[in-house]
Amino acid sequence: MFNFKSLHRDESGQTALETAIILIAFVVVASVFAFTILSAGSSSTEKGEAAIYSGLKNVESSMTLKGAVIAEEVADSDTVDTLTFTVALAGGGEPVDLTANKAVVIGYRDVDESVSALEWSASFIVQQDGDPANDMMLEDGELAEITVDLAGQTTPLTSLPGPNSQFTLEVKPPTGAVLNITRTTPPSIEPVMELR
Repeated sequence: MFNFKSLHRDESGQTALETAIILIAFVVVASVFAFTILSAGSSSTEKGEAAIYSGLKNVESSMTLKGAVIAEEVADSDTVDTLTFTVALAGGGEPVDLTANKAVVIGYRDVDESVSALEWSASFIVQQDGDPANDMMLEDGELAEITVDLAGQTTPLTSLPGPNSQFTLEVKPPTGAVLNITRTTPPSIEPVMELR
């Protein structure tokens, strides 16, 4: 008769096989977890990079002031009636649409009032391409002159800047930081003045 006790006495082969299966299972599970963690890390890195670039785009100014701010007194009113200044794109800035009162908003504030949107007009001093009548995009290498008629607003300002008045114009492009232009009028209002 066959002795079953001797058959089960040496199980070393079975133990090695079980150990190999368990080891393979651990390696497979560890690989799945590692892949999941690496994928999540890669995804969060891409989201973080997108957030950084979006933040930089909003912080960087897309427009910069070039030259002086000129103030004009039109009719011996002893107030500033018109402001004129020149803008250009900041280095690496996106083109800005200067179609009047569309994409760019110009605000005004002084000690007496704050107006969120003024009417203004633009004309190009230097234009690289396009028809000046149709192409109102401020692009790299171009200069545009913006004129704000403070006295000719549809909704008039409460008071126009007089002698020794400080005011701020806020040029708000569709993307990028606000360009703040703060100036003080001189003690005597002249027909044409450069404001500092």
